[in-house]
Amino acid sequence: MELSGVEARRLRFASHLLAGSDLSPAEVVARGVAFQGQDLPAVLRAIAIRSRPGTTLDDVRDAFDRGDIVRSWPMRGTLFATTPAHLATILHHTSERMLRSTARRRAALGLDEETLDRARRLLTTALQDRPLTRADALALWQSEGIATDAGRGYHLIFHLAEEGLAHWGPFTGAQQQLVPTAPHETQTDLAPIIRGYVLAHGPTTADDAAWWLKLPKTVVREAAARVDDLRVVTVEGSPAWIIGTPEIPEASGVTLVPGFDEWILGYADRSLVASPEVLEAVLPGGNGIFRPTVLVDGVAVGTWRGGELTALVGHTTAATRKAITRALEAWPHG
Repeated sequence: MELSGVEARRLRFASHLLAGSDLSPAEVVARGVAFQGQDLPAVLRAIAIRSRPGTTLDDVRDAFDRGDIVRSWPMRGTLFATTPAHLATILHHTSERMLRSTARRRAALGLDEETLDRARRLLTTALQDRPLTRADALALWQSEGIATDAGRGYHLIFHLAEEGLAHWGPFTGAQQQLVPTAPHETQTDLAPIIRGYVLAHGPTTADDAAWWLKLPKTVVREAAARVDDLRVVTVEGSPAWIIGTPEIPEASGVTLVPGFDEWILGYADRSLVASPEVLEAVLPGGNGIFRPTVLVDGVAVGTWRGGELTALVGHTTAATRKAITRALEAWPHG
């Protein structure tokens, strides 16, 4: 199956469920494996727009409150929204590598094994009584003589989450609380994770999947070989993966996605959906803050915020600009 860039973007648009679906928020996350989550309001929106019509941000928060969705650092040292089952499986494959890679950072922060053990015991004991906000956890450690300034507190939470001891779960106001990560039957086979990634991102590549999971390409390819319905196609002459034999959708028109959306961040190579000029607008100065993005038939053309267009890169027709205005006025998620 040979695909043009246009056809590949339209298939990818359908994979991402950017036109919505008949799924609940928890089902969206289970299908897509994990959604970039370092910006909490953004990931709530990313899940809501992919869910069934009428889904609100409160509906997504409710799924966190029930424990159907959790938020942690399953891979790349980055926060993601995922499910308890996916978190357990991904950490099985990634945690040891991540903890090794951050050893130098722990040493620089003065977090030796004795300090880690004390922090671990204190947090585990406290979480048996009640969930803790970040401020609660830091205050607990401070009260016991464990310094949390200069990034130490954040790294302690990250480290203990990498160990599978705690994750971000239910809300209190606008904040999430740390709760214990319950033992979960871990599926050691990586193949279902690879299948979910391709299902929710395809057409995509082996390199993209390896980058997304931060695992060796050989490990990812071996797992992909066990996915029965994974197909290899070509996108403008280069190999890519899809699941099944989907039909090419029609043009998708104007779509708004929140900041840090998987449409942009789900790939090492973003050239299929955004020019270098647009990526500079989405990620100005490479500062790590990915802005909400305007798509036209899957192509990123600008950025938006608070119901207003903030940048438009390149030529667009008057009709397209009107469609962008209508989409901004109709955006339902704050």
